Amino acid sequence: MMRFLAGLLMALAFVAPAAAQPVDTGHLEAELVAQAKGVAPGQTIHVALRQKIDDGWHTYWRNAGDSGEATRIEWALPPGWTAGEFVWPTPHRLPVGPLVNYGYEGEVLLPMALTAPANAQPGSTATLKGKAYFLVCEEICIPEEAELQLALPVVAAPAAADPKWGPAIGQALAAAPKPAGLTAAFEKRGPLLALAVTGAPLKGADVAQAYFFPFASTVIDHAKPQPIERGPEGLTLTVTPGYDFQSGAGPQTLAGVLSLGDRAYEVSAAAGPLPAGAAGLGPPPVKASGGAGGGLGLPMAALFALLGGLVLNLMPCVFPILAMKAASLAGHAHEQAAARRQGLAFGAGVLVTFLALASVLIGLQAAGSAVGWGFQLQSPPVVAGLALLMLAVALNLSGVFEVGGSLQGAGAGLASRRGLTGAFFTGVLAVVVAAPCTAPFMAPALGWGLTQPPAAALTVFLALGIGFALPFVAVSFAPALLARLPKPGPWMDVFKKALAFPMYGAAAWLVWVLAQQVDAAGLARILAAAVVFAAALWLAGRAQRGRLTGRGSAVQGGLAAALLIVAVAMALWEDYAPPPAAGVASASAAVPYEAYSPERLAALRAEGRPVFVNFTAAWCVSCQVNERVALSSPKVAKAMADTGVAYLKADWTRKDAAIAAELARHGRAGVPLYLVYGAGGGEGVILPNILTEGVVVRALEAAARGR
Repeated sequence: MMRFLAGLLMALAFVAPAAAQPVDTGHLEAELVAQAKGVAPGQTIHVALRQKIDDGWHTYWRNAGDSGEATRIEWALPPGWTAGEFVWPTPHRLPVGPLVNYGYEGEVLLPMALTAPANAQPGSTATLKGKAYFLVCEEICIPEEAELQLALPVVAAPAAADPKWGPAIGQALAAAPKPAGLTAAFEKRGPLLALAVTGAPLKGADVAQAYFFPFASTVIDHAKPQPIERGPEGLTLTVTPGYDFQSGAGPQTLAGVLSLGDRAYEVSAAAGPLPAGAAGLGPPPVKASGGAGGGLGLPMAALFALLGGLVLNLMPCVFPILAMKAASLAGHAHEQAAARRQGLAFGAGVLVTFLALASVLIGLQAAGSAVGWGFQLQSPPVVAGLALLMLAVALNLSGVFEVGGSLQGAGAGLASRRGLTGAFFTGVLAVVVAAPCTAPFMAPALGWGLTQPPAAALTVFLALGIGFALPFVAVSFAPALLARLPKPGPWMDVFKKALAFPMYGAAAWLVWVLAQQVDAAGLARILAAAVVFAAALWLAGRAQRGRLTGRGSAVQGGLAAALLIVAVAMALWEDYAPPPAAGVASASAAVPYEAYSPERLAALRAEGRPVFVNFTAAWCVSCQVNERVALSSPKVAKAMADTGVAYLKADWTRKDAAIAAELARHGRAGVPLYLVYGAGGGEGVILPNILTEGVVVRALEAAARGR
């Protein structure tokens, strides 16, 4: 009987692989397992490196992401035996603080093709040895290794599948990403990349969980969201370029895995035009991870921009220019032909300036600068120069000096070139002052436009300019409305001087903006420049009046010109120093906050805390109104305290590439932007541009509940 059992055991040794006991490396168990009970001479089967990872720990994919190291194995095979590379399963995203890694948790099989030599002897046993290396991480990372081996019988004919590991390895191979005839391409859109994929497997597929895992670790920023736009033939992902794109054109190919959640495909995208049908048509876009405006399409984006331009006329930052518009309209109200020309000249100034700003913005983004709407007011010299310009307009309205004739004499020169030039530059100034504001409808339109090719982006800005200019131009073509205005007379001089005060207010506001951007010495410099500038214009006014009476003084004119040069030089001098770094707001503040950084946001979210992020700027009047009306109220302060919501303020008053990139990832070209992250994780919820106490309190309460 004993001899029979011994013989049976020897026979079984030739028909089943003998796996050694799993090796415990410290934080995982590792072993080699085979797909079949044996291998025939010249046959290829699959063996797998099995990992059973401890709870809370993980290992890494072929591209580990922002940190980590891929699992690898070094073989010591018998002569003539060969083993291929791992067939990598689709990885999972593994957020770690501000980083995102790619890897595996729980149990994972990494299959490899194993080929026996043609001269392998049936009846023998091949001992396969390998040394596996793992980086196993939780909050800390530990390099671990295992000496593994597998005894595999050589049989005369292909053996049956191993009953335990055959189905598991077969399932891993079936689920692994493979090429599927998909067409893919990518192109630069401002600071981002559009990655489009089309093909039969994507038609009608659920793409809500789509995500691109690149094979190379330096081609994208792994920690950034990938907004999704659905098309009838596929999808387009918006990804953030990585290090490889920072020094030149970047790679010509993006290869990796497109995961849809329940299945995945290998794709290789070439640099170039995106395939048709990847986005912009067909079903509504999938709600992306904060990517507001990602699926608008050109017609809807242009409509939103037109509506945004109309509403922009009602935003607080444009109120000073409304005064200038009113003065101009009153002066030409009873000369219909001239009023129309004035309206068209104003509209031309608006459109030219919008397109010029858009061209500069698109050019800066194409050059790699992280800029957005209102970018010009992030430059202290520009803010200082605008403050002096507003002061000059106010002093002109106050009668300190004149540019052309007075309003009483405007009727005589309505058709003059100088009058039309004045209307044109009023339109220019209106756009410059309106630039800090983002009206409703504008945010998604501009966010979409600045991720598109230049022609589409310029179309969106043109629609915005038309909307902004339309009310004033329409009134200039409405005789019935113009007829209701009183005829020119002495009252207009009083009206003109009264309209100077909004412009003084605009100058003071710009000085306040500058005070948020520069240190005390810089603020003192612009105040001194303003005094010198005002003195120069006063002297210029005296010289003008002197020439009219025959008592003009060339000395006065020359001194005025010299002082103007000095004042402008003081204001535009580039060496403005930034203000001292601000820390956490004091506990006495109505709503205490911390300065935003991607790392601080990630740390708070890792703690499971709900977070409110306020993207703002001192030059954004809408932002400041929201601060006073909604964000600084006792009700909001109490709601933040009761819900435990952390308040982060992302101040974009000066240039900040991290904030600009975050705005772009959420489909925005400028501020304000308000994001609320729930305690349960997930993407941030975008609040409206115009806030109320109720909107903010309800959002905070929902975030505390994990929504």
